[in-house]
This record gives sequence, structure tokens and C-alpha cells, in this order.
Amino acid sequence: MAKRVSVIDIGSNSIRMAIYERTSRFAFHILYETKSKVKLSQDTYTNNSYLQEEPMQRAISTLRDFLSISKSFNARKTLCVATSALREAPNKQDFISQVRSTLKLNIKVIDGQREAYLGAIACANLLPVQKNALSIDIGGGSSEFSLIDTNNVSNTFSLELGTLRLKELYFQHDNIQGAVEYIDLKLECLNHLNPDTLIGIGGTFRALSNAIMKSLEYPLNKTHAFECSPQEFVHYIDLILKSDEKNLEVIGIKKNRVDLIKPGVLILQRLLKKISFKKIITSGVGVREGVYLGDLLRHSKDKLPHNYNTSLRYIIDSNINNANFSNNLSKLSKELFDLSYEYLGINKAYRYELAIASKLYPSGSNIHFFSQNRHTYYLIKSALEYGFTHSQIMLIATLTRYAKNKLPSKRHIKKYESLLPKQAIINSLSYIISLSIALLSHKPRNLDFSITFKEGVFNVNSKNKLYLCKESVKKINQHDSLKVVF
Repeated sequence: MAKRVSVIDIGSNSIRMAIYERTSRFAFHILYETKSKVKLSQDTYTNNSYLQEEPMQRAISTLRDFLSISKSFNARKTLCVATSALREAPNKQDFISQVRSTLKLNIKVIDGQREAYLGAIACANLLPVQKNALSIDIGGGSSEFSLIDTNNVSNTFSLELGTLRLKELYFQHDNIQGAVEYIDLKLECLNHLNPDTLIGIGGTFRALSNAIMKSLEYPLNKTHAFECSPQEFVHYIDLILKSDEKNLEVIGIKKNRVDLIKPGVLILQRLLKKISFKKIITSGVGVREGVYLGDLLRHSKDKLPHNYNTSLRYIIDSNINNANFSNNLSKLSKELFDLSYEYLGINKAYRYELAIASKLYPSGSNIHFFSQNRHTYYLIKSALEYGFTHSQIMLIATLTRYAKNKLPSKRHIKKYESLLPKQAIINSLSYIISLSIALLSHKPRNLDFSITFKEGVFNVNSKNKLYLCKESVKKINQHDSLKVVF
């Protein structure tokens, strides 16, 4: 597969492009992303689904610029898919032929089931593992649904429920009741489903989640994997449906979403009335990532390897210069944790976050050695994205921010308290990673000491003098219940 790949998604409302770069076999990150609100389906629903000339020309102009951007990034492959807008249009071939002849771009029109599947495999691979979940991707012309259980995708289907479709057929005629009846009729095919979790894909869901995060003063600026209660979603949906255009912006709906947000949230309102979900998760990935993963994982049944995390691997590939130290640090942290977690009264599950924090701790030095901790912290908050909950991300980032130097500040803990464990747990985990760094201050190729633990005391035994280790251990903040003896 090419190192850099552009993926273009031609939707009914927007055309989007993402450029991905591989850093190793399955690790990748987004180099660039852009979109244009072309509204390719504008006026089609009142013209027997025929694409209109002006929107088609807007789309062609956008695609021309997208290809220019892709070329500037030296992308070696371009994958272009089109969804509801083209698959329903009787004159779609005219548009496809014009794009092929003028831009040398081949457009693949995918059916609704394939569109649903692509969005779902992106969620299954790039969100924290979910069981018995239903994904919904609300687009301009249609909405796609899939069942996701761990990394298995099933029951993919598409319904003619879209924001632009509802706007032109009902909202522009002030026929909201007609829209409700139409949505409820379409959703009847979900009667046999009983999922626990709703996963939301697409612009409507992200816009709604961003507004909720703003209203809650949510501490982490990250929409992907944002979790919210159904009650909070219902409350905010009702608020949006009652608001006029001016108030929509006041309550956090961005100007570019105002015209289509009400049809989108009405679909969600009717869905939430139909199914009692226990949890709602927002996905920052969708069809574009699904197209990319479908190409990347075409020999792996569209699944990343078991226990493989592409974001973690990307950070390691791009920012860890001393892999031996990184691995030793993770290994030692896990050993210290295993020896002491019962004594400290810490849930064993935190071993996972501690191990990752230890492995990624050196990554910031690749940016600037003397401000390593700060750079590692921000790198993890922004780039450690796929497959982690927000609580996991903030704990891992926090442990690296304060490692070696001092215990996490009360100000930091207060800011992120909704996402972090109790102070005592953080302090214990922070001490373990700091102690591990200190014990490896001489950067051995292999661990040249052994450790035993009894009644709160780590006994470090080695044939070597470990002078730097002893000196470094004295400098770290001490733990109230733990001691180190050489």
C-alpha cells in the first residue's frame, strides 16, 4: 500500500478529503483534512433525484482543488467514493463521466450497505471496544446503521433519512409533523434490535456533541470517543428543536451547521424515543477512515491485529528514538506495579495505562529535550486518540506530564477530575513511573538489577553500584507508604 493515500468522500451535503500517512505496517495518522459544503443534492429531492447543474459544477471545482492539495502532499493513491447523492441520481453517469474526463478521477459509487459497513469498521477498529452497539451515520441524503460487537460488524443497512432530504421535503414547508411521521415509519425496521450503546457518526452528531461539551465545560478538547448519557443528549436535542437560528449559535451550534442541525437531531430524537440506550459515544471517524482501512486491511478481514493500537504505534514510530529505553521503562513500571498494587489498594486495571505512559514517556524529547514532559503531555492529549477512552487518555497524559519531576498538582487534578481517578491513585501511579525512570537513569541495555517488595519497601539488588540510580531516586518526590532500599 502507498505510504500516503488521499480519500475523498462525496456526500449529499459535503465533499470531504483526508490524506493519511503510514508510519509502519498498520500505524497511520492524518496529514491533512478538509471539506467543502457543496450541497451536491441541493434541489434534487423536488426534482425526481436529478442532480442540478450548479451543484455539480461546485462539486467539480471542489474536486479539482482537492486533487491539487493531494498532489502537494505527494499522495501516491487517491480513493474516491460517492454515497446517497449519486447512487439515487438518474443522471449520475453524466457527472461521473465529466469528472473522469476533466480531472482523471475515478468515482466509485457505493451502495447503502457498503457505506454503513465502512463507517462501522472505522468505529470497530478505532473506538474503544464496544459490545452490543448500534452505529448511526446521519448524512445529507441517507442514514446508515450497523451493529457492532467488539470488532465484528453485522446488520448493515441504509435508510432514506438525511438532513438535506428532510429539509427540502418537510422543514422548508414547515411540516415538522410530517417529518416525524416519515422518520418513525423508516425506523420501524429497527424494531427487532435492542442495543445497549449508540455510536454516532457524521457532522450532525459531532456538532451536537461539541455543543454539549461546551455547555458542560468539558475539560478535554476531543470529540472522538466522547461519552454522554442519553438523558443529556435528549435534553440538548429538545433545546435545539425549540431554538431559533440566532439562539442556535448561542447554545453552541456553529454557523455552518445551523441550516441542517434540526432535521439531523430530529432523527436522533425519534431514534432515542424508540430505543433505550444506556450509553452514547461520538465517533470522530467514519466513511473516509473506513475506506482507508478497507484498503490497508484488505488482507486482514478489515480488522487491526489483536491488541494492536494504531495511535500508540504512530507515536512510537514518529517520536521514540531510544526504543530500548522505552521498552525497559514500560517493563519495569509493570514489574513495580505488580509487586505493590495490592499493598497500595490500586485496581489492577490501571496497569495498562501505566505501561503505556511509561512506554510513551520519552516521546517528547524528540521535540525538545529540556521540555520533554510538557511536549509528551500535549502529544498524548492530541495524538493518542484511536482506541482509548477520554479517561485513559487523560490518565496516561497526566502520568507523563509529572513523571520524574513532581506529583500532579491539585490544580491539574481539579481541572480534569471528571476524567481522572482519585488523587491517591494518581500519586501512587506517578511515583511508580518516576521511580522506574530513576532506576533506569544509567540507561542499561537490559535490566541489571532485581527488585523484591515487602511491607512497603522496594529492595533493589544488583552487582553494580548503581550510583546514578541512587542519586536519582533521592531527587523524586517520595511516597508516604513506599520506600526504596539498595
